[in-house]
Amino acid sequence: MRLSILWLVVVCLCGAQGVFGQEITSGKPDGSMINVLIVDGQNNHNWRETTPVLKRNLEETGLFYVEVATSPDKGQDMSAFRPAFSEYDVVVMNYNGDSWSEGTKADFEAYVANGGGLVIYHAANNAFPEWKEYNLMCGVGGWGNRDERSGPYLYWQDGRPVLDNSPGRGGSHGPQHEFVISVCDTVHPILKDFPPRFMHKSDELYDRLRGPAQNVNILAVAYSDTAKGGTGRFEPQLMTISYKSGRVFHIAYGHAGKQCRSVAFIVPFLRGTQWAATGVVTIPIPEDIPTEEKAYARP
Repeated sequence: MRLSILWLVVVCLCGAQGVFGQEITSGKPDGSMINVLIVDGQNNHNWRETTPVLKRNLEETGLFYVEVATSPDKGQDMSAFRPAFSEYDVVVMNYNGDSWSEGTKADFEAYVANGGGLVIYHAANNAFPEWKEYNLMCGVGGWGNRDERSGPYLYWQDGRPVLDNSPGRGGSHGPQHEFVISVCDTVHPILKDFPPRFMHKSDELYDRLRGPAQNVNILAVAYSDTAKGGTGRFEPQLMTISYKSGRVFHIAYGHAGKQCRSVAFIVPFLRGTQWAATGVVTIPIPEDIPTEEKAYARP
């Protein structure tokens, strides 16, 4: 009884943040479900808004069991933040903040290298500019003082990817606006049977992404219009990256909760997460898939 009371006190004191500031949701996964860990806690975007939407999108399928690991706040001690990555089929990165401990970084590298699935979501490609292995997992990223020292620009031109070593900043976007996403790889399981062009709700269109750009397969691009402060190039928005034995899916858009309920986000995100975890995709193309002319969102 005394032990039970003590545990109750600990739970009450820790609350939703868990011990050492690491939030882990409760419950037991079905053995047939894909176990997902969303990592958040620091971001220049509103992770408190987006994580619940990402979680909801996944759980609505009935295929995913989702837990969340929330880091300490910016500037706090990160030494105790050490999620058990190896217990999950796929990790969704919704993190852009302070560096992790060397032990946590080593755990993460080993997890992906040994076949763990990884989803790089939106501003997670801004994170850890000095961490070589993380940048190899992302393929390309932006901000964080990235420039030509970080690797080439990656974009799509004349039906093929281009690696451009021109000097310049890494990462930019114009004002939010609706944009058309064009499929480049029609046979990859993530976008197989997608319409060749589909509209996304008003969002940040990341451009000038650069990095190691190794083992990257561009699945889909969007035109970064100079009238919107863009590059005048077709910029990668959906990618896969091979990192040793791991599978990585990189989705560059999805600024806030409402953008994450755009069907043009939901369906690639779900199918990409399933592929990163298992190597196959069974999630069907829904009836509300957007057209080139019309974007759709779910409530």
